[in-house]
Amino acid sequence: MPSAPSTRELLVVDGYNVLHKSARYLARADETSEGDPFEQARELLISDVAAYAKGRFNPVVVFDAAGNVSPERPDLSRAGVRVIFSAAGESADAVIERLVTEARLAPRAVTVVTSDRTIRATVGGVPVTRVSSDVLVADVGALAAEYERENAARQTQHMRLEDRIDPAARERLWKILRGES
Repeated sequence: MPSAPSTRELLVVDGYNVLHKSARYLARADETSEGDPFEQARELLISDVAAYAKGRFNPVVVFDAAGNVSPERPDLSRAGVRVIFSAAGESADAVIERLVTEARLAPRAVTVVTSDRTIRATVGGVPVTRVSSDVLVADVGALAAEYERENAARQTQHMRLEDRIDPAARERLWKILRGES
């Protein structure tokens, strides 16, 4: 039985730090867009974090509001991933440090994903695990490749009605068609 969300380890992801570490996300960023150039990249990251965290972590992705063109700072939380945009005048670093401090006081294990040296230095120590953005990007890439392989395998399976019927039922139907009892 999966553990309750409150007892799972907290996963805090430095959103823009990870986005800028991966061609997977940068390919989705559209600097020429009239709207928010990182909207699609953030959406993909959030989906990837949801898949990565499933059953193991309570994930939170933190974005620096300075990187968000939208003044509304929309709530993008979904698929079990809490998304936080830092408040005006507050850095994503400060939000990450606050989340880690709250987890320590709980006490609760927490993993922080960032390659920002300042954050890595300030959030270190027990019960905090620090993971570089490159490691998360590699793990997510491996998950995506596995999904693609599984999906391709499913697409090549025979999808005839005959293949989807229980073998015993299929044999009974063949007997009926052949006129056997």
